[in-house]
Amino acid sequence: MHDDTAEVRDPTDVVDEYEETLDSVLSDVDAPEPDGDGGVSLGLPGLSLNRRDFMKAGVAAGAMGAVAGCSSLNGGGGGQATESGGGGVDHSVAPGEHDEYYGFWSGGHSGELRVIGIPSMRELTRIPVFNTDCASGYGYTDDTKQLLEDSGGYSWGDNHHPNLSETDGDYDGEYLYVNDKANGRIARVNLTYFETDAITDVPNMQAIHGCTVLSPDTKYVFGNGEFRAPLPNDGRDLDDPDSYTALFAAVDPESMETQWQVKVDGNLDINDSGKEGRWVIASAYNSEEATSIQGMTRDDRDDVKAFDIPAIEQAVENGNYEEVNGIPVVDGTKESPLNQGDRPIVKYIPTPKSPHCVEVEPNGDYAMVAGKLSPTVTIIDLNKLPEVENPADAVVGRPRVGLGPLHTTFDGNGHAYTSLFIDSQAVKWDIEAAVEAEEGSEEPIIERQDVHYNPGHIQALEAMTTDPDGEWLVSLNKLSKDRFLPVGPIMPDNDQLIHIGQGEKEMELVADHPAYPEPHDCVFAHKDKIDAKKVYDPEDYEETYITEEASGVERTGENSVHVKMTTKRSEYGLPDFTVQEGDEVRLTTTNIEGIQDIIHGVAIPEHDINYAVAPQDTREVTFTADEPGVYWIYCTFFCSALHLEMRSRMLVEPAEG
Repeated sequence: MHDDTAEVRDPTDVVDEYEETLDSVLSDVDAPEPDGDGGVSLGLPGLSLNRRDFMKAGVAAGAMGAVAGCSSLNGGGGGQATESGGGGVDHSVAPGEHDEYYGFWSGGHSGELRVIGIPSMRELTRIPVFNTDCASGYGYTDDTKQLLEDSGGYSWGDNHHPNLSETDGDYDGEYLYVNDKANGRIARVNLTYFETDAITDVPNMQAIHGCTVLSPDTKYVFGNGEFRAPLPNDGRDLDDPDSYTALFAAVDPESMETQWQVKVDGNLDINDSGKEGRWVIASAYNSEEATSIQGMTRDDRDDVKAFDIPAIEQAVENGNYEEVNGIPVVDGTKESPLNQGDRPIVKYIPTPKSPHCVEVEPNGDYAMVAGKLSPTVTIIDLNKLPEVENPADAVVGRPRVGLGPLHTTFDGNGHAYTSLFIDSQAVKWDIEAAVEAEEGSEEPIIERQDVHYNPGHIQALEAMTTDPDGEWLVSLNKLSKDRFLPVGPIMPDNDQLIHIGQGEKEMELVADHPAYPEPHDCVFAHKDKIDAKKVYDPEDYEETYITEEASGVERTGENSVHVKMTTKRSEYGLPDFTVQEGDEVRLTTTNIEGIQDIIHGVAIPEHDINYAVAPQDTREVTFTADEPGVYWIYCTFFCSALHLEMRSRMLVEPAEG
């Protein structure tokens, strides 16, 4: 293990090291040829790039977006780049008609999920997860406030990778799981009501980046702990990076409790599950285990991790772990005794430097690892993994797709689609042709589609299932530049809808849709797989349903009261109620409407109260009436012609004496 944080170095030397790293990575695939102008030809028609310019702009400065919009440089492979803008394919959905698919977008540092209809790209709703939301009352009602407090009490989160629960390799419409990259949490969203119902603050971990479910059935939700840290992180080994470790965690999808963790060498990044319930593959970087960018990029290889889930479970059952903060932690490092036998619990597969992602194709045969700094995608044969003594022998293909490959998705008809961050393209290629071709070949490339600009994640319809639908694809682009009206220095991102027609047609860019920064990833489910209730079933929640007859004020202590109140058009069950100065007020509200979409709000502005109550739902808040006076309560959701007149009064009497 190495680190060179103690040395202050000249940035020019750092750039030179990056150049050497890039040369080494590229030469592993197909030795680059000088272009005669001090640059290097990367094998794409019409494209050569000066290494120093590339590394300064793209890696050393940590801002690959500085080379955005290279679409004019891009050539074909098996097809020509196309610049379309909604030509022949109609993605509109007529008024009164519904979209065919739900899209669930992570909101990034907004902490929320965004639900978007496909193909219209209309935003349907937002689901608060790691953030508070005053309109719905999430984070303000007693139960949701407690949910956030019990999961760490953080004021924000950065959600990245939404995953839908599965049964038999297909989405079952029950839950969505999403990670908090910032604070090491995993949340669960109940898709019956489109509400966050559980968040776990995973012990021992910081910055959960990758998140996936175990396919074909959601036995676990997995999280990749990206940041290496001491274990336990309690003040020991503060400046001894050799003692740090990264963790891979398994969370029970029902209880949302952490079941076990595996420590590994290097930093973990993104993960995906095979389709047979055995393998979870994780991209990784910083095999040098350094703490500075200079050290993290010294070598020309990193190791993708293949976690053998049944073998890890057996190790836990056999007691081969140490318990840290109540969690069994299994040693999955290279030198661990658990990796020396016939069935290692973690296989380390060498790849070009700093691969960014892993996606397993629908048949479950291959895992695709995009190179990021290499213009290739590494194809790992999951069927060979149990058989090979040297994990590198499970690599069966490495097509050259273009500059800055980040993520790959699938149409279900044998095609993969990879986002190219630097080339600003989505590239379509044939999976089996890539396996059969020589490493570094461009022959598997079918066509390229320019996007605007610098795509990160890319997702086709239900691509993560065993039977993708494949009609549409969305490219989540990091930069929008000239695509929308200027709105100040912080521009929207650009989510672009691309028609792929089951993979049998040429890609066609259909629509641009601005997105508030920064949505990170998305996942799609057919509308028939989601059974969202239109009114609440009181059997589904713990609060007591309040009837009009039960409305009233009950004194529960010398300085506490329970106020029970209903809502309906256009009145509260209590036109007014009286409490004493200093009382702790527990306010329980039931919406007794039985008709969908008739929402009533409860706002008491001077007490920071604002929440929504949907039909047949019950919500509860607790606060202190600390100042005497008259406090109006009003409805915040327009519910009828007499909405403005829908009021109640809280009368706070002065304390005696």
